[in-house]
Amino acid sequence: MFKKLFLLLLVVAPLAMFAQDKIAFVNAEEVFSKMPELKDVESKLATKSETIRKNIAALEKEYNDKLEAFRGDTANLTEAIILDRNKQLEDLQTRYQTFLQTSQQEYEKEQQTLITPLQEKLRGAIKTVGDENGYTYILNAGALLHFGSNAVDAGPKVKAKLGITN
Repeated sequence: MFKKLFLLLLVVAPLAMFAQDKIAFVNAEEVFSKMPELKDVESKLATKSETIRKNIAALEKEYNDKLEAFRGDTANLTEAIILDRNKQLEDLQTRYQTFLQTSQQEYEKEQQTLITPLQEKLRGAIKTVGDENGYTYILNAGALLHFGSNAVDAGPKVKAKLGITN
């Protein structure tokens, strides 16, 4: 009998302590999408993307121009010239592939560099709201399947900390 009572206390005690915790939730994705700084980040990334796109188009044009020139002038060519032209085309293809990979990596790095401070600012605002309101936990609403009536929506408070009006 004593063992059953002890086991019951081990199970119920953590639940009782958890019931005293103040729990809030926030839709972090929604708040993040409304951060005013995000427009500047999106603008910078669009500029970077456009620059990459223009460079890709220039490489494609260079390749297509050489391909046309080589196709049009095939009469009286030696095997060495044909091999050289094929090598030039292969080199352009390699440059193109390398440029695509490097550009993608640069874009992702730039994206991470620009977005990380916003993510940290959002986390800081959530922590501040949690500390100021005595929340033990603030959960991301996007990851929750259900939250009860005791859970508080901290979204408006977080938005206010970040200067988001809508």
